[in-house]
Amino acid sequence: MKAVVLRGSGEIAFEEHPDPVSANGQAVVEVLAAGLNPVDLSRMLEADLPNIPGNEGIGRLAGGARVYFERTVAPFGSFAQRALVEAARPIAIPDALGDGPALSLGIAGLAGWLSIQRTGALQPGESVLVLGASGAVGHIAVQAARLLGASRIVAAARNVSAISAPGADATVALTGDYRRALADAAGSGFDLVIDPLYGEPLVASLAACAPGGRVVCVGASAGATAAIPRSLLYGRSLLSHGNRTVPVTVKRDAYLRMVGHVLAGELAPVAHEAIAMERFADAFERQRAHPHAKLILVPGELAS
Repeated sequence: MKAVVLRGSGEIAFEEHPDPVSANGQAVVEVLAAGLNPVDLSRMLEADLPNIPGNEGIGRLAGGARVYFERTVAPFGSFAQRALVEAARPIAIPDALGDGPALSLGIAGLAGWLSIQRTGALQPGESVLVLGASGAVGHIAVQAARLLGASRIVAAARNVSAISAPGADATVALTGDYRRALADAAGSGFDLVIDPLYGEPLVASLAACAPGGRVVCVGASAGATAAIPRSLLYGRSLLSHGNRTVPVTVKRDAYLRMVGHVLAGELAPVAHEAIAMERFADAFERQRAHPHAKLILVPGELAS
């Protein structure tokens, strides 16, 4: 098969690689499309070598079922014509849902939805701030907040014109004196903040929280550290969300719930763009630049 193969620091190519072979509790999946995520780039620095990167994809199992999968068995990642997965993990998806929308509900979509529903434990009537709302996680989080009963939703991003998620009551540009802008938009304070950014935006969002407010950290695209005055933590909670710690059954239920909302016209998937897998280097560079779209790698003749 053809695959994106990582062999060393900076040594990566789209080349021939032996096919995966399933063992007990595993299954080989024919990859139709693979989702690219920031975590894929960071994990390449930690992977045992040689390794095929990629965690999620849409594919077909031996019996023909079309499935979504969000975790692969090393070293056979999803950036290949075939991947190896744990047999219990793939989720059957309806043909009415295209590969792009299905992938946009995956790793990023689950982070957006579950950070609202599970980690943030949104209660009906609460107010929500979504930072990084122009990204894939924020796009889903804004809509999840509305579908799960938030009374007021503020979407914030550096470029507010790139926020495409329906459902926000107001937007805030994270430029200039945005701490004041967030405080003004908060009214009496946000009950829940979804933060894929970290860094200074996290500090500003804590200052805009209501007593008892929760901030759920989902990523760190604005910086890996934050200087938080202790006074900002009084009466507030700082939480962390990671999909890998969520039980498989919970992720399956959340994913299928989002699928239902998409097919009912109640949730807009993230914009997506398909890129031939052999152009992986271009796709990686675009991912590092924080694209406002879900980038999808498509293998072989499927890319034509």
